[in-house]
Amino acid sequence: MLQRIEKGQADGIIAWHPDRLARNSIDGGRIIYLLDKKLLKDLRFATFTFENNPQGKFMLSITFGYSKYYVDSLSENVKRGNRTKLENGWRPNKAPIGYLNDKATRTIVPDPERFPIIRRMWGLMLTGAYAPRKIFEMARFEWGLRTVRSKRSGDKPIALSAVYTIFTNPFYAGIVEWGGKTYPGKHEPMVTLNEFDRVQGLMGRRGRPRAKRREFAFTGMMRCGECGLMVTAEEKVNRFGSRYVYYHCTKRRVDYRCRQPYVAVLSLERQMLTYLENIAVPDRLHRWGLDRLERDVSTQRDDTAAKRLALERAEQAVNRGLENLTRLRVRDLISDEEFVAQREEFQREQIRLRQSLASLEATGSTFEPARLIISFASRAAKWFKEGDLEAKRLIFEIVGSNPVLRNGMLSLDAAKWFRRWEKTPSHSDLLAVVEDVRTLKDDRELIKTIHGIKRLLEKVESERLNRVVNVA
Repeated sequence: MLQRIEKGQADGIIAWHPDRLARNSIDGGRIIYLLDKKLLKDLRFATFTFENNPQGKFMLSITFGYSKYYVDSLSENVKRGNRTKLENGWRPNKAPIGYLNDKATRTIVPDPERFPIIRRMWGLMLTGAYAPRKIFEMARFEWGLRTVRSKRSGDKPIALSAVYTIFTNPFYAGIVEWGGKTYPGKHEPMVTLNEFDRVQGLMGRRGRPRAKRREFAFTGMMRCGECGLMVTAEEKVNRFGSRYVYYHCTKRRVDYRCRQPYVAVLSLERQMLTYLENIAVPDRLHRWGLDRLERDVSTQRDDTAAKRLALERAEQAVNRGLENLTRLRVRDLISDEEFVAQREEFQREQIRLRQSLASLEATGSTFEPARLIISFASRAAKWFKEGDLEAKRLIFEIVGSNPVLRNGMLSLDAAKWFRRWEKTPSHSDLLAVVEDVRTLKDDRELIKTIHGIKRLLEKVESERLNRVVNVA
């Protein structure tokens, strides 16, 4: 508007109140300057009148000053309210998707409709077998995830960018970031801080294919044994209309001509089945192993109680550290910068300890990972035969390590928690696996494996229920 006045397109302004024109010193100064230069001749307001003379401009500048004072005071009050809310553990402004703002209590609560879906998306990401784009497609087109309805825009389908925002927002791990500072939130976290850090590693890791639509079970998972490039897949149609899927090297090296042949997907699946049968635990040993694990559960209760006591003491020590840090700042023995940096470290450690305590209460038996791995190894071949592309890919991701395709043969190392049995495993062999898993409960590779198995179990159970419903 001011630019048009400077060009001579108008020489007057009609507005409701002077504070509609200027709430900062720059805009107010420009308007008065235009009055001085006679480019602006008249101002008309509903309840105010200012003539273009010294008295009128003086009163106008006073009114602009009141407008600026009002804005500055309002800003300070809002900032003070936000600081109080943050210190109480609540995020100002609108809650992210998966949560709702409770107007009655002025807190943030889980959205009963979207919270389970967003948590399921985190679970898929934690398996390491799903790219964000694939998770986006499942959430939008299969689960029907939409944004919260508002008066301005209504509810809309979730966007791909929103998925990346979800996976990089520490709010879902119980942390509130505001104004460059970190605060422990009192809302219900969707994932632990360790799980959040792991997803950040998955989002930023190199050497993996970019997120894309996966129409084949094993694309982006195998390397060519001759040139080292990734193996891709394509579908061929013969003259009779029959469709065949083949896997082959991408052959994109300009300095080398790879001569590896195409491999039919049926051949790859047969080799995978042979591999899964080699790592399977016989039914007799499976039942014995589960019975032994059930007997050992009672022996771990004392360990759990000791861990809980240690975590509680550590939390008390962190709380004392925060109190001592505050006393040092009050006595002006440390600077603001040192206080903020050390407080953030204490608060992050406080969050980790609280989540560890909650996880200890919810985890139950430390033998649960071993139980899942033994059961999975016994049934993986059956699930692979009956599963769809997603299930086969997930099984491949769980059990395989360093997959290489050369001369039509799939070379696959057993993942860390599985063994190829050269003979029928004995009781001692199975106990060795159980002990390895139990003593490394917090290992990242083990966590990834367990998340993958749980996701597969959910999928198998969902398909079973669908078959029951269809039969009914």
